[in-house]
Amino acid sequence: MSKLLDIIANETDGKSFKTYKYGFEGIEVPRFDYDDHRHHITWEKIGETAPENKPKNLTEQAKMALQSPPLFAYFLDGSRKTYKVDDMAYRNQVYPIIAGQVGVGCCTRVNMDMQPLYYENTPMFERHLVVSLPKIAKANDWDDDELAFEHLRKKINARKDLTDKNIEFAKILSYATNVEIGDKIENKGIASIQDYMIEREKYMVAELVKKGFLLPDKYLIKDGSLEYQVHGITNKNELARFRNNYQFVVGVSKSFNPENCVDKNKRNNSNLIAQLPLYHRTPVNMYSSDRIGDMHFAVWFVRIRNSKYTLNAFDGILKIEKILVTDEQIQNGLESEEVDMITANIINERAPVCYGADRRWANHLYPVYITESFIKSKYLGENMFLNLF
Repeated sequence: MSKLLDIIANETDGKSFKTYKYGFEGIEVPRFDYDDHRHHITWEKIGETAPENKPKNLTEQAKMALQSPPLFAYFLDGSRKTYKVDDMAYRNQVYPIIAGQVGVGCCTRVNMDMQPLYYENTPMFERHLVVSLPKIAKANDWDDDELAFEHLRKKINARKDLTDKNIEFAKILSYATNVEIGDKIENKGIASIQDYMIEREKYMVAELVKKGFLLPDKYLIKDGSLEYQVHGITNKNELARFRNNYQFVVGVSKSFNPENCVDKNKRNNSNLIAQLPLYHRTPVNMYSSDRIGDMHFAVWFVRIRNSKYTLNAFDGILKIEKILVTDEQIQNGLESEEVDMITANIINERAPVCYGADRRWANHLYPVYITESFIKSKYLGENMFLNLF
């Protein structure tokens, strides 16, 4: 029986070097350091209806919110693990072969316990195994890379050892081979798997909407920035559907780029954010992205941990994002009462604390941490995964 890498080499006219296989996590590799934007964004104006010119204390609102059912009923996260599994030569040049495991899942509270969300006895969770090849590996001239590699995917999945273990590769992805000076070509393969994970997150949100889970009193927290979710959508009808899907979704970033912390006059205000008092939020800013077009976001920051118990300036501070859905919101910003309600409920999600279980404990909301842990527990072991190749 042909090895998986031999199948890839034979089907794509490549030469496999059978190089050392390893996972990128745990060694010095390209990392996505921030949950939020890596590209230029334009801050436009205040993004709420009744702004204040100083941080707003939400201690009392958070206490009052405890008297009602939590606003956030669902918690969604996507995760990926990536590996270098080989080097292959195409047209006298060697390229890395990158593989990955992608997990996306949603959890909810049942009698105050965090559990996977089920719909008709099926968990709202999916795990996908993927391989990312250089675009030059295409054996035909099809523009659609997915179709070009579909025959290869089917041939891989026909292997008896995979069918016996009920294991299947969901996608053969591709990455561009042009790199800038100082960059590593492995980044391209990792990025293609990251993009695939984001697509699966978007699909999961759409399914939650379709199945009737998201409601005005049952919001979803999506771990990380929402701006990535919109990237690549240019059709106006698609954008309208996307906005509708994210009506009751809030993005919460554990880490954010301080260089992008600017006020409406484009002056850096990262010092103001770092000095936020406990349970205070900043005013809301509105922005659009030069990658997207007709899509507007509201963004603000809140401190959920006392700074005297943390180590770094931005420990204990969360970045919160919400997509502006209606024309009225785009014109006037979010209702300040809704911003306060969202923020107060996020403050109340800070406990219990995963102290010591994660280096980012100060920026973790516990339900998000549980969701993240649940997804990662479903990965194949590293040795098992690498031995597939």
